[in-house]
Amino acid sequence: MSTSIYRPESAHLQLPGIRRVGVERPFAWLAKGWHDFRRSWPLSLTYGIVVAVLGWFLVDWAWGRLHLAMAMTTGFLLVAPFLAIGFYDLSHRLEMRHPVPDLLRPFGSVRRNATSIGLYAFMLAFLLSAWERLSAVVVALFLKNDIVTTQSFTLGLIFSGEHLGFVLAYVAFGAAFAVAVFALSAVSLPMLMHRKTDIVTAMVTSLWVVRENFLPLLLWAALIVALTGLGFLTWFVGLAIIFPVLGHATWHAYRDLVE
Repeated sequence: MSTSIYRPESAHLQLPGIRRVGVERPFAWLAKGWHDFRRSWPLSLTYGIVVAVLGWFLVDWAWGRLHLAMAMTTGFLLVAPFLAIGFYDLSHRLEMRHPVPDLLRPFGSVRRNATSIGLYAFMLAFLLSAWERLSAVVVALFLKNDIVTTQSFTLGLIFSGEHLGFVLAYVAFGAAFAVAVFALSAVSLPMLMHRKTDIVTAMVTSLWVVRENFLPLLLWAALIVALTGLGFLTWFVGLAIIFPVLGHATWHAYRDLVE
């Protein structure tokens, strides 16, 4: 349960109050996300299947080039908040006791704050492009050129002791990049959909949320990575369910953390 409210002060931005929650709260968000998935499963599962199929085709297309395959696989977590946009709206409708809409209706909510949401999507696209370039640099620096260009290169060879330096460097760069993006986007997109606000206010609010709830958000990020990884390990089949549940749960995280 919420324990207290912190009200950040800014001379230039009108920021909402930030609730401080217990470290175990992410499990409640997951439970609520699962509950919403069950209530709207035909539509949620349809969206989930679409995302899983697109993810599989994207990774399959990129697999011939090592750095691109790794960048697209890990970069999925960067763009996931935007891909889950329909689930935020579905959870909001369920929260307001509105009927579950038809297939394309949830995306109509984007029109309420289309400019800010569009800027957010542009920012995510830029970050994904930057991560792809950074991934290419790390691969080129730490792996031999003949290995990088080999079509039969496998991830098993990467994680052998022979390439420990590459693994450590890639994880370090990836973790730093992911932490920065997560801090900016933890509650940004649900807030943009829920309120007529600008992208700067949403991202600054997200930074305050992470600052005031560091341990709960650290656990939440770990759960997202672990569950998404489980979806990848099932060749994206499990992602058709995992992704909608995480999307619904993200809405409840926003509602719990932002006054």
